[in-house]
Amino acid sequence: QVQLVESGGGVVQARESLRLSCAASGVIFNRYAMGWFRQAPGKERKFVARIWSGGSTSYADSVKGRFTISRDNAKNTVYLQMNSLKPEDTAVYYCAASPPDYYAGTSLSGYPYWGQGTQVTVSS
Repeated sequence: QVQLVESGGGVVQARESLRLSCAASGVIFNRYAMGWFRQAPGKERKFVARIWSGGSTSYADSVKGRFTISRDNAKNTVYLQMNSLKPEDTAVYYCAASPPDYYAGTSLSGYPYWGQGTQVTVSS
């Protein structure tokens, strides 16, 4: 069965950096698109970034230029490097996997597999 396990969340001050990791198992990782989403308290879960199996990437406008998504297929792991963090980045961050027969867009419906989430808190 598919398992996604996030790590790396924590509490940081504004303008600092964090790197999130998501380890996948039970999938042919190099064939999956991977995404990061986030959910702030009382708000909907939203798209942050995605990386296709071939390595191309896309980002939400709110994080473009500050966040970088990457993958290591040898380790079945996807990363989210977050720089210049802002208080509005505070949220639970979720890793998601999209198999080849799904479209890994910006919608949650494109990702049938999800991790449990990791909390990121940015103080001002």
